[in-house]
Amino acid sequence: MSGHSKWSTIKHKKGAKDAKRGKLFAKLARAIEVAARDGGGDPGFNPTLATAIEKAKAASMPADNIERAIKRGTGEVEGATYEEIWYEGYAAGGVALYVLVLTDNRNRAASDVRSTFTRNGGSLGEPGSVAYLFEQKGFILVDGPEDDVMLTALDAGAEDVRESGELWEVVTAPGELKDVRGALEEAGLRIESADVTQLPATSVPLETDKAKQVLRLVDLLEELDDVQEVYANFDIGDDVMAALAG
Repeated sequence: MSGHSKWSTIKHKKGAKDAKRGKLFAKLARAIEVAARDGGGDPGFNPTLATAIEKAKAASMPADNIERAIKRGTGEVEGATYEEIWYEGYAAGGVALYVLVLTDNRNRAASDVRSTFTRNGGSLGEPGSVAYLFEQKGFILVDGPEDDVMLTALDAGAEDVRESGELWEVVTAPGELKDVRGALEEAGLRIESADVTQLPATSVPLETDKAKQVLRLVDLLEELDDVQEVYANFDIGDDVMAALAG
């Protein structure tokens, strides 16, 4: 899971730059709309919506934008109808990619995702080809003393706590993410990121050349308007990750 957490941290820091361009806000709003459409507009009774709102707030998305996205999702104001589609494929080195798309134009999304894969050393797979390698989990990156993080997280219902460099990975059931995050915050611990994600069951180690190819493909996929998330099962060593991050 180390590759996942390191890349999550890099993306979290990179998000501030994306937000200035408005692209991140658009994707966050889309996630809120779909969550509100599927589970209702009250985050107290819709944990998926609650997580989407927390993620938007962490990116400094204005409250008015969040409220409008909820209303579009519940049908109180007019908005596009988004369809959820998963694409599965492979990047350099045999790395599995699991791509979540929210789109109002299936043909456009399929064309964009396929061409991005094929032009950047990847290949699309059949449905089910990589999905079995991933499992939906709550995932929190938190900073703080080991004992405080460990005891607080496990007491709140976390499934696992693991060291990840200077941070700690806290893994939860998807429905427990909100409660565990709240307990960590109440304990005065700093949350680096928190989200419901797809964690890989196995990982593929990568050296510098392959790592560059894989991360470039991931970046280009994430830049597509219809792509909401890209999950991957790579594992990149600290020295290689530091060089790439630089």
